[in-house]
Amino acid sequence: MGTHHAGSDSGGGAGIQADLKTFAAHGLHGLSVIAALTAQNTRGVTAVHVPPLEFLGAQIDACFEDFDVRAVKLGMLANAAVIEAVADALERHRPKHLVVDPVMVATSGARLLEADALDALRERLLRIATLVTPNIPEAELLLGKAIDAESAEAAVVELLGFGCPAVLLKGGHIGEGPMIDRLQDGDALHEFEHERLAVEGHGTGCTLASAIAANLALGLSLADACGEAADYVHGALRHAYRPGRGTVAVLDHFWRLRSGD
Repeated sequence: MGTHHAGSDSGGGAGIQADLKTFAAHGLHGLSVIAALTAQNTRGVTAVHVPPLEFLGAQIDACFEDFDVRAVKLGMLANAAVIEAVADALERHRPKHLVVDPVMVATSGARLLEADALDALRERLLRIATLVTPNIPEAELLLGKAIDAESAEAAVVELLGFGCPAVLLKGGHIGEGPMIDRLQDGDALHEFEHERLAVEGHGTGCTLASAIAANLALGLSLADACGEAADYVHGALRHAYRPGRGTVAVLDHFWRLRSGD
């Protein structure tokens, strides 16, 4: 069983909605803690509402008081106060696995995280996470410098310096040819390679982090959980569809049920 602390996407393609579909696709019962509400569709985000911190804490406590929570995935946490409240609650409840997707930059390139939240993320959440899953723009914000194909491997090691035992640096934003996601678990570098698809996918980051959390809840090792999750997202992107009028495609979270592969 997994819990998601993340944003709600009214367009149904990313955030909590993607997380819960991912958990269901893995045969797990997903819980949700909504840390931000977005007015969003395939064209973009038009408004964000952050619920009161007391209510956020009440959602977290409700999940842990009743369920056997095997893994927790964090997504969009809008400001430092929200990050501090979530970190306090997780330090109280101490879940076995914590996957942090540091959602700071929207697909559109818009920055979603306030500046002081970046410090809170580094200092509070990365220290207690099992795994952090930044894309290249997010890793650049965390490290304060540019990353290219040549420096990606070194960047993964540098990200470990924030205290998280493992980092999965997603490769979608750099290089040409195959897409390479790099996992550094402190002992070894694992690379997961997939064909680069000509699809602008909505919710890929949320889905990948949730699939990793699902696989950890199912008992897979970290490297296997990441490899399986990368395969799952690649398939969901291959079967993506366009329900809205925007240019982004929404992942098919249940592609395995329909495709037989």
